[in-house]
This record gives sequence, C-alpha cells and structure tokens, in this order.
Amino acid sequence: MSKKIVSFAKRFFPVLGILLALLIEKIIPNSQLHPAAVKPYYSILLLILLALTVVIFLISFFNKKLGESLEFKGPFFLGAAGVVILINLITAKFALLPIIFFPSFDNILAVFVSQTSLLGKCIWYSFRLLLLGVFWGITVGFITGVFLGFSRKVYYWINPYIKLIGPIPATAWIPLVLTTFPTPFGASVFIIALAVWFPVQLMTSSGIQNTSKVYFEVGRTLGAGTFFQVFRIAVPAALPNIFQGIFNGICAAFIALMTAEMFGAKYGIGWYISYQKAMMMYAGVYAGLIMIAVFCTVIITALFKVRGKVLGWQKGLIKW
Repeated sequence: MSKKIVSFAKRFFPVLGILLALLIEKIIPNSQLHPAAVKPYYSILLLILLALTVVIFLISFFNKKLGESLEFKGPFFLGAAGVVILINLITAKFALLPIIFFPSFDNILAVFVSQTSLLGKCIWYSFRLLLLGVFWGITVGFITGVFLGFSRKVYYWINPYIKLIGPIPATAWIPLVLTTFPTPFGASVFIIALAVWFPVQLMTSSGIQNTSKVYFEVGRTLGAGTFFQVFRIAVPAALPNIFQGIFNGICAAFIALMTAEMFGAKYGIGWYISYQKAMMMYAGVYAGLIMIAVFCTVIITALFKVRGKVLGWQKGLIKW
C-alpha cells in the first residue's frame, strides 16, 4: 500500500467515523424504553460534524500543516467515533443500562436546547466565581511565595504554619467558612482562593529558593537592591515553577468550585448538576458534566497558551 493511499485513509478517518455513527443511528431504532426527544438532536449534531470534517478533509490537501495534523489525529478520531457508537448502542439502542441513569444522546442534547438561558447563566456565575477565587489565590499565593522564598526569617516563622494548614483540602473548610462569611458567594470565593493559594505559594517559594545564588551575588556586586533582586532575578528564574503552581492551583480550583456551588449557591455549574440530580433528571447531569469538561479545557488551554508566550524557551516541555 503506497504512502499516498495511507495518508488519504488517515485523513478520511474522521469523516468515516461520523458516517458510521450516523449510519448506526439511522439503521437501528432507539429502544422504546427511552423517552423520545422532540427532535433528533444527535443526528443533527452528526450532520453538522460531518459537514465540518468534510471541509477540513478537503482543505487538508491544500494546507500541509493541517494535512499532517489530520494524518496524526485521524486514527484517534475514528477510535473516538467507535466509543461514541458503542455508548449509543448500549444506551439508546438496546437500553442495556438503567434508562433513568443513562439517557440517550438525543435527550442529553435536548437539555442544551431547552435550557440554553439557564445553562448560560450557570456558566457565567461559575466563571465569575472561578475568576475571583483564582485571582485572589494567585495574588496571595505569589506574595506569600516571594516572601517565603526570599526571606529566611519569614520562612522560619511562617513555613511551619503553612505546612500544617496547606495540605488540608480546601473543601474541608466549607462548614466553618459558611458560618464565618456573611454570604455563600464570599465563602465560595474564599474556598477557591484557598485551593489555589497553597500550590502557587509552594512552587513560587521553591522556585526562588532553587535559583542559583550566583545570580544574586552578581546582582549585589553590580549594586542591585532588594526589589531588583526579587523581581528581576528571583521571579523570572522561578517562572516555570510559578506556572506549574498556577496549573495545579487551577485544577484544585475546579474541584473547589464544583463543591462550593453545591452548598448555598443560587446558580453555577455545580449547583446545576446538584439540582438536576436531586430532581432525578440525569440528562441534565450529563449536560452539566459536558459543560465542566469544555469549561475546564478552555481555561487550561488558555493558561498553556500564555505560558508558551511567556516561557518560549520551555515550549513543549510540558504539554497539554
């Protein structure tokens, strides 16, 4: 088999996967045990994806970079389509799993259509809460880490308390925080900030402490003051560690966000999932989980884009 045929096949794999999924959806009828959706949302989504993949497939022959990327990822997309087909067969087609806990794709996608405004509001509330919590967590964590990493006296007096408090999961403080803060929103922001603070300060202080002493000695020899040594020597040298701390902090923030929103929040993705579960509407639960996956992926991808710009010399060292 020639390389051209193999290349063509790999580029066609995503189109083939969607065609197979669409064929299974049309040939095999859904089980009557599943409630019928208002519209065939799953089929509509597959048709949209099919049109999109066909366009990408055609463009790949005129764009070398896109063609190479499609050849590399094509087999994965075909495998992913196989997983989707298998789930569809197990749930919607043959109802092999309890239908109340495992709804069909049509019913899950119907949630996005029927509750668009509510889902949009929940995403906005979660984003606002996450943004405030991450901002304060990074700010306080960075300041704490700089003091701990640069000052031996601060490290001596403060670090034992941080070792005691830091490892405690932020969500473990929820009962105490809810009774301390006047509003659930303020309490949620504090919980998220606490989850972000510990990894950021830990990695910031470690990065500064691991910076070669020669750099500071050269700086002092050339007349550099404390401010210059901190922000022109220590912090730039510790940037890889700082970004790693921010990454770990944001991952912890997502957990804290979902948990905090389940206690007293009026809106948010975590609140939405908890509400749908209480109402035994598991199609909404899966819709919420999809939102979390997309929400987290977008934010972490954006963080890695910023990291790639700031630390161009470390590009590819940590991949996402």
